Amino acid sequence: MFANLTPFLLHWAITALGLWVASHVFKGMRFDGAGALVIAALLLGLANAVVRPLLVFLTLPLTLITFGLFLLVINALMLMLVAKLVQGFHLNGFWTAFWASLFISLLSLVLGTFILGGTPEFTIETSPAPGRNWL
Repeated sequence: MFANLTPFLLHWAITALGLWVASHVFKGMRFDGAGALVIAALLLGLANAVVRPLLVFLTLPLTLITFGLFLLVINALMLMLVAKLVQGFHLNGFWTAFWASLFISLLSLVLGTFILGGTPEFTIETSPAPGRNWL
């Protein structure tokens, strides 16, 4: 039951760290406290898991026409949605959200590579290995 808890907590911490660093890099993004940062990181992960795939599906023609660049706009919209929902998370405008989401994505990718590293103990198993049953 707790086998997937460690990767979840690490992803949450990486997202929170990315948000915190981005709030120091971009003047138009700030948090009133650590609580707002932690809640924003959790909600951003939830929005990326639930709302983002729906938006990607609904905007698929536009994403294909722009060769995938519209996904950057969707990332910015997810960050703006979280800023609207979390009291204490302030974001000034679309372009701040756009550049901050790009920065957070790249930083999370780099940190995730170094911290998680794709080792077997930190990968979430979605199907049994060949020759191995789940039961």
